[in-house]
Amino acid sequence: MSPVLAGVLQLLALVVALGLAYRPLGDYMAAVYSSKKHLRVERWIYKSIGANPDTEMRWPAYLRGVLAFSAVSVLFLYLLQRVQGGLPGSLGFASIDPDQAFNTAASFVANTNWQSYYGEQAMGHVVQTGGLAVQNFVSAAVGIAVAVALVRGFARSRTGELGNFWSDLVRGTVRILLPISVVGAVLLVACGAIQNFSGIHGVGQFLGGSQQWNGGAVASQEAIKELGTNGGG
Repeated sequence: MSPVLAGVLQLLALVVALGLAYRPLGDYMAAVYSSKKHLRVERWIYKSIGANPDTEMRWPAYLRGVLAFSAVSVLFLYLLQRVQGGLPGSLGFASIDPDQAFNTAASFVANTNWQSYYGEQAMGHVVQTGGLAVQNFVSAAVGIAVAVALVRGFARSRTGELGNFWSDLVRGTVRILLPISVVGAVLLVACGAIQNFSGIHGVGQFLGGSQQWNGGAVASQEAIKELGTNGGG
């Protein structure tokens, strides 16, 4: 098979897959963001962050929510990387340098996929799962929420109400990204992807030397990495 034919078939397969997923997934997402009911776990999250999910927001309030959440996310991820050397599960890796830590934090929060390091050689389990993987979820959820708010802006041009940012963020994470990622992670594990928290270990001798690998929650990270179009290491 020629490379051109392979590329055309791959493109056609993608178009068909998107066409098949459009209606059920689109209808489900519309139902998620228009529902008046809140799941119990969502109510717990709203209570813990002090948000009222039923309050309608105009664009200035919605924008403040997006910027405030993003700013806190950058700060948290930056600090997590800076203290990595003292965290359990760091695999012996040192804390990330200030410039690298800020670049990584800003990149993951902005969902811009910029990585200038080798994840398996720089980040321990805590930073990978508690920092980067979390941002893979919430940064994608923020992007979806902004897109949904834009649609509401056109549909509600006379009222100016865009919904509630905190409700959109939580619902996108809990009802859309998390379930799909769980299924994707299970499929990846079934196909042989790594999913553990083991440390660095030797895997054999090669040409007179040895090679060291470290474990990690690869399957769960790859699932949301591909779904949320973000990096992950």
